[in-house]
Order: sequence, then C-alpha cells, then structure tokens
Amino acid sequence: MTATPSQPYSPSVPRAHRHRRALADTLTLLALPVVAALALPAAFAGGGTRRWFGGRAESQRAEAQAAKDAAAAAFYELDTAQRDLRISIETITAVDSTPAARRAVSDFEALGRRIDEASQRYIGAVDAHDLDRDDLEASVAAQARTELTRAKDELENVKRELDRFSDGLGPLLGKAETQLARLAPAVERARQGLLAASNALDAVRGSGLKADDLAARLAALAPELTKLNQGAGQHGLPQTLERAERVAREAEAIRVEAERLPEKAAEIDHRLVSLRTRAEALTTRAGQVEPVLSELRRRFSAACWQDLQQVPEHAVENVRQAETKLKEAQAARDAQRWPDATALLSTVRALLNTTDESVSAARDRLQRLNAVQKDPQQEVERTRFAIRDAQRLAMSGRSTPDPRHARPLDDSVARLDRAVASLQGRHPDYWHFLTETDAVRRTAARVVAQIREERGTAP
Repeated sequence: MTATPSQPYSPSVPRAHRHRRALADTLTLLALPVVAALALPAAFAGGGTRRWFGGRAESQRAEAQAAKDAAAAAFYELDTAQRDLRISIETITAVDSTPAARRAVSDFEALGRRIDEASQRYIGAVDAHDLDRDDLEASVAAQARTELTRAKDELENVKRELDRFSDGLGPLLGKAETQLARLAPAVERARQGLLAASNALDAVRGSGLKADDLAARLAALAPELTKLNQGAGQHGLPQTLERAERVAREAEAIRVEAERLPEKAAEIDHRLVSLRTRAEALTTRAGQVEPVLSELRRRFSAACWQDLQQVPEHAVENVRQAETKLKEAQAARDAQRWPDATALLSTVRALLNTTDESVSAARDRLQRLNAVQKDPQQEVERTRFAIRDAQRLAMSGRSTPDPRHARPLDDSVARLDRAVASLQGRHPDYWHFLTETDAVRRTAARVVAQIREERGTAP
C-alpha cells in the first residue's frame, strides 16, 4: 500500500478532508497498488470452464474461496482506511510542526510498514493457491483456506490498530482544520486593512496635511502583502496566518492614526496657544516671588525660607527654556513633524509645571507660616486628632493594641510634644514645626491603612 501517492498540500485540504470518504470510495479501484489490482480480479472471479466435482474437495474449495473473498474485503477496507488517514496526516503536517505532530507522522509511517507486511502476506497467500484448478485437492484447498483466513485476521488486526491511531489524531486534526479554516478570512482581513489604510492616507493628504511617516509605514507592508499573495503553500500556514494577523493589526493602526491626524493637528494648535499663555502668566507670577521672600526674611527665621532663595532665578530660567521649546514646537508643527511637535510640547509642559510648583511654594509657605504664627494650637489639635483616630482604630475589638501599631503611634505623640516645645523661644522655627506635624499625620495615616488592610476593611 505504500505505492499510494501522497497528495501535495494545498489550502483546499480541509474541504478535501471533509469529503475524503466520498473521494476515496470513487477513486480506490482506479488507484489501488499494482499488486493489489492484480490480486483482486482473482478474489472476485467465478465461473470459467473448469469441471465441477462433488464431494469433499468441492466443499473445501468453496470454503477456501469464501476465505479468499473475506481476505480481499479486509484488504480493501484497510487500504481505504489508510488512504483516508493519509489525507489527515498531510493536513496535520501542512499546519503543525510540533513534537506531537512529528510523532504522529512517525507513528503513521510505522503503521504503514505493518500494513505493508500484512498486505504482502495476504498477496502471497492469494498467489500461492489457484482455487480454480480442476484438480484442486481437498488438502490444498484446506491449506489455502487456513492461510487466507490467517491473512484476513492479520489485515483486520492492523485495521483495528489503524482505527485506534486515527481516533487518537482527533485533537491534532481538529487544530489543523481550524487553522486552515482561519487562513482565507485572515488573508482577506489583511488585504482589506491595507486598502482602508491607503484610502485614509489619501483622504488626509487631500485635506492638505502631510503623513509621510504613515506613508512610509504603509509602504513597508508591501513585501508582506506579496508574501500573503504567494500563499501558505510557499511560506507555511502558521507563518502565513501570523503574517496576515500582523499586517491587519499594523494596517489598522495606520488607518486610525491617519483618520485622527486632523484632530491631532487641531489639538497641537490648541496646546501651543494654551502653553504660550501659561508661560506669559508664569513670567508675571515669577516676578511676584521676590516680595514674598522679602516678607519671609523680615518676619521669620532663616530656616523658614532659605530653601526658597533660588526660586525667582530658577523660575525665570525655566520660563525662558519653555519659550524656546515653544518656538521649536511651532516650527515642527509648521513642518507637520507631528511626533517632534508633540514631544516638544510635553517638555514645555513639564518645565511650566515645575515653575508653577516652585512659584506657588513661596506664597503657600508664607500663608502657612502666617497661620501657625497666629494660632499654632489649631495645627496641634489637627495633628492630635489624627493620632487619636488611629489609636481608636488600633484598640477596636482588642484589649491591648498590637505593638506594630502602638509603637509608631506612641512615637508620634512624643514627636508632636517635641515639635510643640520647639516653638518656645524668641525666634521659633515655625517651618520645622509644620514639617514635623505633617510627618506625624503621615505616620498616623500609614498605621490606619495598615490596620484596615490586615482586617480586610475598606478605608
């Protein structure tokens, strides 16, 4: 049976697989191996010119002929099953190169050798006995019946092995057929995606915008489309599926970016105006920092304002850099270098945010120092409340608090007392006092979060 030609892979294998029974039944008699084709006419021949004799010899001849017919039927069924299974194996190998698939091919080849051996013994038994001889002896007919029956049994045993092997191929075959069924839709999606991306680029260019980077990305997909058109037979089905999906994703990304390009241009224009206005406002605010620093120097100890000394100088420098980057961003926008314009605007925003924070810090410092100088007790009570709230939670449902919670809270009480004591004197460091109370409240909040996490309760 190894003379059966292997069918070459083509993308239509799934359809051939679904109809392989019908095709095999139609073509089997035309495609049987040469030796089998020579054997079958003898298996089904009848009549002739021989003389018929009654008695035991004719009875043995009839039994031998029946055994020969049964063996021929077993041979035919095994050959048909092998042909069907070969189509399944070819479907799997066209798609799957995993160790499991390679093992299936190896097992099928081993089965093929078993089939060849059984077939050769069957054909040898057929060739060894001419059941149409007029002088066929009863003993010879009995021997023929025995050998043909043995050949039939062996063919049936191999057929059962083949059936078990076929049943075990179910997962591999199902996976292969699923992948084959995905191929045509995947390739079509890739083609349609490329067409949609091309149309979107044409529309953008028609509006007067350039999209050179997107056009370059689309052009880079042309070789991939060529490989898709060449088909899975040349490049392999897994690789073709992966290529089709990747091309579809990239084409869709290009289409989305192209369609959003007018919106992006408008957004960049808006950000240029907004950031330019903000830079001008910060220039004005930066000029107001020096009077704030003068008041801080006049009314509070050096520890309360020394870290703010460089704010005016840094603010002026940051705004100057921001204005330079704004000019570069405008030039990039005019040249329609969208990524460059976006990156430059992000730099401008970061510079202005830093400047805003430092300028605001000076005024906020003065406000907080004024408040604590006027009434430090309000800050003390606010901090004590945070500690007591954490202590109540730590004691909830317990007779004694967990040391992991009690220790940091006890330390916070002592730290607050020291901060309050530091306000005594002629020139108290109010800023140190405020940073200490801030730190105490953060510690209390951290203990509360830890307790709630351990108890699984929502904040």
